[in-house]
Amino acid sequence: MSATTSAPGTTTARPASRPAGAAVRPLAAAHAYLAVELRRSLRNRRTLIFSMVMPPALFLIFGLQGDYASRSTGHGNVTGWIAVSMALYGAMVTATAGGAGVSVERSQGWTRQLRLTPLRPAVYVGVKLAGAMALGAGSVVVTLAVAAVAGAQMPPGAWVLCALLAWAGSLVFAAFGLFMGYLLPAENVMQILGPVLALLSFAGGLFMPLGDGWWATVAQVFPTYGLAVLVHAPLGGDLGVTAVVNVLAWAAVFAAGAAWRFRKDTARV
Repeated sequence: MSATTSAPGTTTARPASRPAGAAVRPLAAAHAYLAVELRRSLRNRRTLIFSMVMPPALFLIFGLQGDYASRSTGHGNVTGWIAVSMALYGAMVTATAGGAGVSVERSQGWTRQLRLTPLRPAVYVGVKLAGAMALGAGSVVVTLAVAAVAGAQMPPGAWVLCALLAWAGSLVFAAFGLFMGYLLPAENVMQILGPVLALLSFAGGLFMPLGDGWWATVAQVFPTYGLAVLVHAPLGGDLGVTAVVNVLAWAAVFAAGAAWRFRKDTARV
């Protein structure tokens, strides 16, 4: 602490200047933790199976049946339509698992240990989401690469747009996973969320077209509906206002729920 003289025999205290590296430490800590998060995810065999193996495997099972490769739908073939669906599904599962990982870390006391570091709680959440989205991007790329080799067809621009929309849309489910990670017990969080995601995908029209029946109306309330319409729009699908509102509304709901549980968790001693 330094001082300035204001009168003979008296001094006025002046706060010492903040160290130049103090503002850099939280950012450096975030970068370091993100690198650790990514390395840990890549070493986790279960994570790699769900993100890099299961989506392309499901595509190969369902996307190459019958004459799907020769049947056209929109600007591509049915095989391409299914490839986009599986790319989004893989990104959703990966993002949800990444967000829900906070449940295990909370139960192990890891989040409390992080409070002793320069890493702020909000940055910790951001790192978890960034790690989940990074792995989700890998899932999308691998699934669509396998589909391209296996006979999926769509215009070049559609390949890029579908991949970007699937990846960006999975952020909705990263928030969902984070919300559930703070809400559900650690020991069975993904055992619960895995079947839930599969059911939501069927209900929202991700795995098969909804048609014009009564379920096409009911499906609009599910969080997978808007994303399913969004990712297939580059193939010639009709992107209506309902689908956009669905995506934005569920993103807001999951983000608000995650923020609520996050504040309650960080308020504990």
